[in-house]
Amino acid sequence: MQLSFRNIYLLILTTSFFISGCSSPALDDYNDVSFELVNQNGEKIVFPDDFAGAPLVMGFIYTHCPDICSFITANVGKVYEEMANPGNTQFVLVTFDPERDTPKVLKEYARAFDMDKPPFQFLTADPETINQFMERVSVRTQESYSRELETGDRMYFINHSDKILLIDQRSRLIFDYGGSMTPVHIIIEDLEKL
Repeated sequence: MQLSFRNIYLLILTTSFFISGCSSPALDDYNDVSFELVNQNGEKIVFPDDFAGAPLVMGFIYTHCPDICSFITANVGKVYEEMANPGNTQFVLVTFDPERDTPKVLKEYARAFDMDKPPFQFLTADPETINQFMERVSVRTQESYSRELETGDRMYFINHSDKILLIDQRSRLIFDYGGSMTPVHIIIEDLEKL
């Protein structure tokens, strides 16, 4: 059988694909940004610098959410619980409602999920930083309902993206999941490939 140039090219292409381990290319690279955030203990955290060198599972929530945020939070917790060896994997949830989600509020929220301990961090920042951060990680938010209360406070709800991200040791986005609905075992299998 005689191989044409085209067939040889396709053979080389196919072989290199399998040699590479069928790994997914990075969807994004966060090495070009720096965001100063604060965790539930009031400690300064810089993304992505403080997470470099270890895989990162990151979800996006707000504590007044009436529906999917609790599922996103629980899924991040389940990934940790169900991993055979979590090693140095980091687990983070970032609020997109910094006006209400202070470090103290995030600490109480984390405690309600039994996640107010390492390796979990709940992050917030000033509104401008959070808006820039959410834009960079492609989390969309929009106020959906608002009402003034008799106390003078404002109650509101936020429509938002349903996301958990898997970021590798080199601060590259590898997978972007539906945060409330992706089976935990899929995230764990992807983590184990890193």
